[in-house]
Amino acid sequence: MSDTRGAVLDYLAALNDGDADAVAARVTEDFVNEHTSARGRSLTGRAAYRERLPGFLGTFADLRYEVEELLVDGDRAALAYRMTARMQRDGAPEVPVDVRGVFRFRVRDGLVAARADYWDGEVVAAQIEAADAAAR
Repeated sequence: MSDTRGAVLDYLAALNDGDADAVAARVTEDFVNEHTSARGRSLTGRAAYRERLPGFLGTFADLRYEVEELLVDGDRAALAYRMTARMQRDGAPEVPVDVRGVFRFRVRDGLVAARADYWDGEVVAAQIEAADAAAR
């Protein structure tokens, strides 16, 4: 398994395990986490990412990223995924979330140095709206 492929799959496995420390241990100190969706929030640095992980992991119970396709070219990778979870929202009923997206990765020294996440926030918003409507 290439170093890049292994780093990406190890990172995804840590996310699927819901282990914030393990996820943070798989990124570089200067990690860049870019979200292209208006509903996402980008950040830079392992410490900032580690600080945000518990909130993210706590919001998405049973988080699961399923690999649809993984393309690797040197220190770069593109991973098409399907993310499923049960979204927990401040006292509101859980919402099942099912969204497809693509990660672009850059790997350095066996760790993820950059991740750009492309997903459609409107798909998630529509799922939340449908769940809320059903609960009313």
